[in-house]
Amino acid sequence: MLIILTAVEKVALHYGTPEEEWLDTLTPEQAEEYIAQGQFAPGSMLPKVQGAVAFAKSAPARTALITSLECAREGILGQTGTRVSL
Repeated sequence: MLIILTAVEKVALHYGTPEEEWLDTLTPEQAEEYIAQGQFAPGSMLPKVQGAVAFAKSAPARTALITSLECAREGILGQTGTRVSL
């Protein structure tokens, strides 16, 4: 498992808008579609999602977790965060 720590508990679509939607899981294909839509800010969440996708696609059964430092323990236990896996 690759753990990517950031300032928020989960990855979100439409971040900072009334339509904000927090994501528990993503496949690499879903993440790539959201990247193409411009859902993730360059220099912020975009490189984290790109790294998670690359890791998840690099070998079978690999999972990347994106979450905050404060939620890392719960994320490892599967209770929060966004998991990117095949």
